[in-house]
Amino acid sequence: MSLLPLAHMLSPWRSHFIKACWCAAALALSACGSLPPMPPRTASSALAQPQHTPLGQMVQAQRQASGTAYHSGFTLLGGADAAFSSRLALVESASQTLDLQYYAIHADASTARLLEAVVQAAQRGVRVRVLLDDFHGAGKNAQVMRLAFVPGIEMRMFNPLTGPRGSTVMRALSTLADFQRAQQRMHNKLFIADNSIGITGGRNLGDAYFDALDSDNFIDIDIMAAGDAVRQLSSSFDRYWNDARAYPVSALVSEQDLLKLRRNLDDDADEAALIQTAIQSSKTANLAPMNLQAIAWIWAPSLVLADAPGKILPPPEDTPADEMLPPTPEVLEQAAASPPTTLAQQLPPRVSVPSVAGNSTNRQVLRDVLTPVMAQENVVSGLLALIDQAQSDVLIVSPYFVPGDDMKRAFARARERGIRLRILTNSLASNDAPLAHAGYARHRKELLAQGIELYELRSLQGGKADPGTLRNTAGKITGSQGGSRAMLHSKILVLDHKLTVVGSMNLDLRSQLQNTEIALLIASRQLAQEATENIEASLQEAAWLVEDTPQGLVWRAPQGSDWGDQTREPDASVPLRMMIHIIGPFAPDHLL
Repeated sequence: MSLLPLAHMLSPWRSHFIKACWCAAALALSACGSLPPMPPRTASSALAQPQHTPLGQMVQAQRQASGTAYHSGFTLLGGADAAFSSRLALVESASQTLDLQYYAIHADASTARLLEAVVQAAQRGVRVRVLLDDFHGAGKNAQVMRLAFVPGIEMRMFNPLTGPRGSTVMRALSTLADFQRAQQRMHNKLFIADNSIGITGGRNLGDAYFDALDSDNFIDIDIMAAGDAVRQLSSSFDRYWNDARAYPVSALVSEQDLLKLRRNLDDDADEAALIQTAIQSSKTANLAPMNLQAIAWIWAPSLVLADAPGKILPPPEDTPADEMLPPTPEVLEQAAASPPTTLAQQLPPRVSVPSVAGNSTNRQVLRDVLTPVMAQENVVSGLLALIDQAQSDVLIVSPYFVPGDDMKRAFARARERGIRLRILTNSLASNDAPLAHAGYARHRKELLAQGIELYELRSLQGGKADPGTLRNTAGKITGSQGGSRAMLHSKILVLDHKLTVVGSMNLDLRSQLQNTEIALLIASRQLAQEATENIEASLQEAAWLVEDTPQGLVWRAPQGSDWGDQTREPDASVPLRMMIHIIGPFAPDHLL
């Protein structure tokens, strides 16, 4: 992938000019530096016997009390408070291991509170592994990398970038010399304690993801899992952790350089005082940990859908291959194995068809879709195979929705079978990546012509009449608490009111072809009902229904609201609409 398709869309002279500028920039920036040699690393894996930890024993007791025959439990985490307090509870309850895998960890108040607890866990003897994509590892957020120098914490950066960490702009420019690899990112999100309870979904770590900002908060949702499903999540984590693309932080930057960068940013301010002030002033950071004992788990069969780390290009060739991993038996075995090519090959050994003795209906539901889904090469293609199995209804939430040809073909096949297909995505005003909206907007009329119901989240949220929330049977669980700009970030699919997928993926070409993703596929009518109620509450109260009329597109307001129907992108400024109109046609779908 490259930006050259963009050049081909322009006139010939502009194409030659852009190519010349591209080559000149690449040559000039190639001197910005290359990745250092990979130092020797020790391969490690998830806790082998989690059932002996207090968390593991608690999960076993909860399962036995439920009388279920299933070995995995689930609960939706939609609300910002639940999302934060559950993670804090996992950190404080961990006795052996903590594994965190994220696309972005922001250096702000809510994260400071979580990472403070992570440091305390390491101090009491918990082994901590933190795997972070390197795209946001510059500027203020680079300070998160200081975790690597805390005793008991090991931190690695996945697919690291070159260039200075003090400037996000210069670092972004430095990627031009290695653009194809640099624009592929590890988008997975995992938060696992003692290999017993884990969280996955769309949420990164930062104030905007925990509704801690006065405005511009993300609406997101996670799934918390307990039991055997967590072993599958941990297996995926181990694959990425031991992969050749995961560099120890110490190989990329020193603690002294990070401290120097902090002094430049904070002007020698008292860091500890600043952190404590930020924590004390944050309503989110002061939340109490969730009571894990009180969770009403939904026990059900499930499978983890996980992309292979090899979906991302390997490090540059100037990094010696024999320095990637030490010659341990585990690493030699991994190197000898054939590169994984399907979702099924990402599962741990001995996991294929869920072998549970519980409710035969749920087990059969998962078996029916297992083969076509797990035969796919990536998570998004697996979802398309899942849509091909739909019998009545598909409900999708995808904040960045840029459908490629195979996605549109899957939608067309579903509609030909009479499947009702509803999709909730961002409006232009609620989208924090406007160019991604341009990629969706050019397909909008074609999708509507297929009979797909398109909903777009309203950006302006606040007050009881305009909640902008996703709900479950316990009431409000996501969204902004007051007047605020809301931005959809949830990624979820519900099929036939019996299968639910929650993960890190968007339904776009970037998630399908570029980034790595992870998701949980769960066969449970109860969980599907809760998820459906969450989504339908948003469709009915906080989203525009888009229709194509002879006079053009119309955004229908929910019944009973005072928004009023709109005939142009709602709530978007004139400059923003003009920018999308002018630049949007030249932005290739696969890079949005």
